[in-house]
Amino acid sequence: MPNRLASYIDSIRARDPAPHSRLEILTYPGVWALAGHRIAHRLYKARFFLLARIVNHWTRAWTAIDIHPGAKIGRNFFIDHGFVVIGETAEIGDDVTIYQCVTLGGTSPDNGVAGKRHPTVMNGAIIGSGAQVLGPITLGPRSRVGANAVVTRDVPEGAVMVGIPARPTMVEGGQQAPRFVPYGTPCSETFDPVTQRTELLRCEVEQLRRRLDALLADQQGGDERDRA
Repeated sequence: MPNRLASYIDSIRARDPAPHSRLEILTYPGVWALAGHRIAHRLYKARFFLLARIVNHWTRAWTAIDIHPGAKIGRNFFIDHGFVVIGETAEIGDDVTIYQCVTLGGTSPDNGVAGKRHPTVMNGAIIGSGAQVLGPITLGPRSRVGANAVVTRDVPEGAVMVGIPARPTMVEGGQQAPRFVPYGTPCSETFDPVTQRTELLRCEVEQLRRRLDALLADQQGGDERDRA
């Protein structure tokens, strides 16, 4: 197995505990969708637009993943399951993870001129199942989008977005997670996407408790200084 392919498969194993071997990962629709896109994208850049579309349609029929030939995708991109749509001017960095039923969709240009219409997803971002990321916005490095969120504005580096429209949770942005976080927004080892709303509320309560404890500690320290 070529080193580059082996490295890509190992990057998937680091994010998905399900496969028992490298060969099993080669059956994943996301792997085949990306392979088909690499071919279609080369044809697209060479201006063989019809051939690129034919490869795109064949790959979509086989994998249920629709990646426009014009989309730019970096290294170690992983689509976990299928039913994903990625638009023509989307740009995806390295080590990005997308779960099922995600759309990187476009907006109609107001001036009628086609241009940058789809999102830019920076390195290490995670987009949870069912999320919709719309328009020429940017998801910052290591940002995370929760399941079923609708994102229409830029997302800062390390931020965690949930809701419709998406808003940042009380998890502090800009901090790098010590390990890969499945589905983007868990707070415990027993996280289940079905109970995501409860889990997110628990995360917010924990953050509020920490902030309250810090405020009380500051107030207590101030009182002791005043008595001194």
